[in-house]
Parts: sequence; structure tokens; C-alpha cells
Amino acid sequence: MATIELIQPQHDLAIATIVRDVLAEFGAVGAGYACADPHLASLSQFYQGADRSYWVALDDNGEVLGGAGIGPLDGTEQLCELQKMYLLGAGRGQGLGQQLMTQCLTFARQRYQQCYLETLAHMDSAQKLYRRNGFVRLNAPLGMTGHSNCDTWYLCELGQ
Repeated sequence: MATIELIQPQHDLAIATIVRDVLAEFGAVGAGYACADPHLASLSQFYQGADRSYWVALDDNGEVLGGAGIGPLDGTEQLCELQKMYLLGAGRGQGLGQQLMTQCLTFARQRYQQCYLETLAHMDSAQKLYRRNGFVRLNAPLGMTGHSNCDTWYLCELGQ
């Protein structure tokens, strides 16, 4: 049975590797994707603060299967972003994505009015999860995330 917990420094390397590996699996390598984010190697530090948080999914042996976070969308006050939500193949199909999503949206609802995300059109399973959780597809990106190669965007009204 997998568990969800807040990211700790000992999870940083595993999550950075997962982000890079999952993006590579979907052909998303290089600048313009989360794998090139400058803070990727130190997410436990980056997600400190009242306005952001990151959770990891761990298997029974304490191995990291994936993670997801919430942080403010730069240049906005009441808009957050679902960030770096990735699961290894071994973690998919077990409800972990939904558990991470629930944790993220619960946190977001306490602080924000809307939640934004960026993804890739061919990440079909992820998009199904987003839609099941109230995300509606947008025609254009919001904010300046640095993920210029993402081609699909969603927004969720959080309803305080």
C-alpha cells in the first residue's frame, strides 16, 4: 500500500529523476519542459512556505513512485498551479494519481481560487484525471511558467 507524504530532502534526487524519466518517456526533453527547471534538484527546499507544497508517493519499501505539488502561478495572487505531477509506470493504475491530486487540491482550496496546469496533448491518462477532478481545457496558456513546449492547458475553479 503506497503512502503520500510531504517531500523531504532525501526524496529530491528520486523526484528529479522521475520527472526527467517520465518526460523522456513522452518525448519531452530539454528546455521548455519541467525537466529543465532550475530548482528541480532541490524541490524540498523550493516547496517551503505557506503558499506551496509538494507530496511524494512512496511504495511499501519507501521508494518514491512519483509526486505532485501546488505553488503560486507567477504574477498572480489567487491562482495556483498544479506542478510536477509525475508517476513512474510502476505507480500508475493504482489510484496514486488521484491520491496526489486530492492532496494537492485540498491544499489549494485553502489558499487559492483557481488552479492551473500545463501538460502535453498526448498525455491522455493524465488529462482524464484532470477532467475528472474539475479541470476544464483552455485555449491558451496562463502566466510565465517557462514550460513553453507544453501544448495543453487546464483550469479548475476551486470554490472556497
